[in-house]
Amino acid sequence: MREYKIAVIPGDGIGKEVMDEGIKVLNKLSSLSGEVEFKFDNYDWGCEYYLKHGKMMDEDGLEKLKQYDAILLGAVGYPGVPDHISLRDLLLKIRQGFNQYINLRPIKLLPNVECPLKNKDSDDIDMVFVRENKEGEYSGVGGILNEGKEDEIAIQTSVFTRKNTEKVMKFAFEFAKKRNKLNKVTSVTKSNALNYSMVFWDKIFKETSEEYPEIKTESYHVDATSMFMLQRPETFDVFVASNLFGDILTDLGSVLQGGLGFAAGANINPEREYPSMFEPVHGSAPDIAGKGLANPIAMIWTVQMMLDFLEEKELSDMAMEGIKEILKDKERLTPDLGGKATTSEVGDFMCQVLENRC
Repeated sequence: MREYKIAVIPGDGIGKEVMDEGIKVLNKLSSLSGEVEFKFDNYDWGCEYYLKHGKMMDEDGLEKLKQYDAILLGAVGYPGVPDHISLRDLLLKIRQGFNQYINLRPIKLLPNVECPLKNKDSDDIDMVFVRENKEGEYSGVGGILNEGKEDEIAIQTSVFTRKNTEKVMKFAFEFAKKRNKLNKVTSVTKSNALNYSMVFWDKIFKETSEEYPEIKTESYHVDATSMFMLQRPETFDVFVASNLFGDILTDLGSVLQGGLGFAAGANINPEREYPSMFEPVHGSAPDIAGKGLANPIAMIWTVQMMLDFLEEKELSDMAMEGIKEILKDKERLTPDLGGKATTSEVGDFMCQVLENRC
């Protein structure tokens, strides 16, 4: 029996609801396998925790999380807590503290899901973003001078290191080899305006590409990239992008794949020195929390990504095939997909499909 210890941070709002369904699916996969067992420990960190304790997580939170094979995060965000606090004091603290320098976001339109673009189907929307996840524009370097005065100044400095940028680039090229789709990596830049950071980015991309002559390359400015994603998404395979550009473009990508209810994500430490963290990126949606309206598919897809990272390929494949199967019956999906089911009922439906397939 292979056993995995999973730290669970449901977070806020609908994060708690979708997390229940992700764990439900994991437990079902475990019982069907008979060879894999998951042990879960829950941590109530997040914005609601902050309102009670004045901090987003325990002081020794990272030390507690070190012992796990992976971390599952639901969503973070709550009225009354500024977004920069919720992001920097929990998400970024874990990403940076555990050297999770790769953010992996699949942008794939699944069969039976409507695409907002005309004449595009599941063969056309199939790309992956490799986003730098701990440096760049989100490094947190800067400050505010003369606060509250007429000559107040805000300074935000991006930080790009050669060591980290090279690792991100190489990960993207290796991922393109593994996917074996178009065998292409597209770099997102803005070197015409950002004459230090993005010129540096372009240089490292060119150097890295020379190590992978079998992989085709292209480089577009971020504004052009957003346009081409809408005009000709089928021409893309693997993107590599900085923290900010990757953050923005993947939300655009989620719309192409059917909405935020499909937006799964992984924060990866490839060397496995620390646990990696897996999270849907639809946000906590406090306006619909507690109503059973949240679409849990992004959480279930996130669970599938975790299984893939843990090298449980059979269970990972079962999860993905299960997601595709439940999408055939719209009546049993949540209202955002045209159905009438609750969050919990979709999870139950997924478990039923998995059992029927075995």
